[in-house]
Amino acid sequence: MILILERVPRSLRGELTRWLVEVDTGVFVGKVSAAVRELLWQKCLQKRGEGRCCMVYNTNNEQGFAIRMEGYPDRSVRDFDGLQLVVFNNAESLRKAREIARHRTLTSE
Repeated sequence: MILILERVPRSLRGELTRWLVEVDTGVFVGKVSAAVRELLWQKCLQKRGEGRCCMVYNTNNEQGFAIRMEGYPDRSVRDFDGLQLVVFNNAESLRKAREIARHRTLTSE
């Protein structure tokens, strides 16, 4: 598992060093059970403040890993036919997405 934290409280980073190795500032690596991984992710979400968190971990899918991201206004993880891809959002793509959603709403009525 890899966990990347940016602009989070130092206390959160300190707590994570009990379970993972901090190989660089805010970059944690380790092998933990799924239950511990879930608990660590919940702790990150609770204590991140205005910071951001990204977790990549092994799982049994086509890619061999899964991605979770929180606190990234400019990107998101999307599932495309079973593949997780990171989508970068910019002002133009957000405008187009809103336009498509509005069009779908109008045509479904």
